Amino acid sequence: MKFIHTADWHIGKIVNEFSMLEDQEFILNELIKLIVEEKPDALIIAGDLYDRSVPPADGVELLDRFLSKIVVELKVPVLAVSGNHDSPERLSFGSSLLKNSGLHIEGLLGKEITKVPLKDEYGTVNFYLVPYTDPAYVRELYEDSSIKTHEDGAKKIIENIETQLDINQRNILITHGYITNMKNKEQEITEDGEDERAGLITSSSERPLSIGGTDLVSAEIFNKFNYVALGHLHRPQKVGSDKIRYSGSLLKYSISEARQKKSVTIVNMDSKGEVDIEIKELKALRDLRTIKGPIDEIISPKVYKGTNTDDYVFAILTDEGELLDPISKLRAVYPNIMGLSREAFINTESNRTSAEEGYKSKSKEELFNEFYKTLTGKELDEERVEVLKKVIEEVQREVI
Repeated sequence: MKFIHTADWHIGKIVNEFSMLEDQEFILNELIKLIVEEKPDALIIAGDLYDRSVPPADGVELLDRFLSKIVVELKVPVLAVSGNHDSPERLSFGSSLLKNSGLHIEGLLGKEITKVPLKDEYGTVNFYLVPYTDPAYVRELYEDSSIKTHEDGAKKIIENIETQLDINQRNILITHGYITNMKNKEQEITEDGEDERAGLITSSSERPLSIGGTDLVSAEIFNKFNYVALGHLHRPQKVGSDKIRYSGSLLKYSISEARQKKSVTIVNMDSKGEVDIEIKELKALRDLRTIKGPIDEIISPKVYKGTNTDDYVFAILTDEGELLDPISKLRAVYPNIMGLSREAFINTESNRTSAEEGYKSKSKEELFNEFYKTLTGKELDEERVEVLKKVIEEVQREVI
């Protein structure tokens, strides 16, 4: 059986005041082309179809149009669960009427977990749909006061599934959450400069599920499934092995994702339930990237020639002096500039100031030069020294 695993579409998302709807429509059309080319047996959406619980009307229309194309015209079943950004009730509305057409959307968790059986030449493949659910809801649903964390809730749900799980058939779980083989809760920075938590790469656009590490769920809970299709983390990555994977988001939604390669996961499953994974990148309408350098350099045709200046851009300026209206200059070249910052020239090797090193015996010029060097790592050039002297002289005359 072949199926395409996607997640975290976040339809209706706004990034730094830019609506991503046009980009989302473009990438969904690219996904349609891939579905036509690959002819999968099913399409999986592992949560966060929308970006917020009350999506914009044009976002709802886009999703409706896309799903109708896949299910009605292409005859490809869609298996979807709600994520932490979705409204379970809104996503579930009308779902029972659509199942016969091949659209299976599970928004609200029920005591009996929804199972969707699909057949291929080797027999039945069971897809279990487990939407994102807070521990408190699971505790109330199963009337179990011991459920306090996301892992407690996941264990209860999987125990329930295992009472009906046929291990002689192939079984796939679709869910949304923070599934990991590690339990270190602290955020760290990798050698590549990416954020890492519990052994997985995270992004700033991912909404926290809880605080204090109670959102972490052990991957070993899902060992009896042949494949676990995950949503929530925006970078494509596996959890231990290819049997448990995050497909990642279809688009980049924050500067922390600028270096990530977005894709969908094509899963081929054989008669024994073993999986072969293919990562397929989709070309976006606009990239989201960072540019860095002095402003006169990055707005020079020599620099931006051959690049897509319509990309979403975060600019990091390395100029030392004062700049006059830099955002307007940048927007003239990069109309979709999302952010602007100045590089911090801070000498992190020492937090000592010149005031701690015999400041009483040093001139004002010497003190400022040491201060400047601490901040920038450079000595004052002659032009700046002359400016400094004039400023000090003027200040002293006013004081006198």
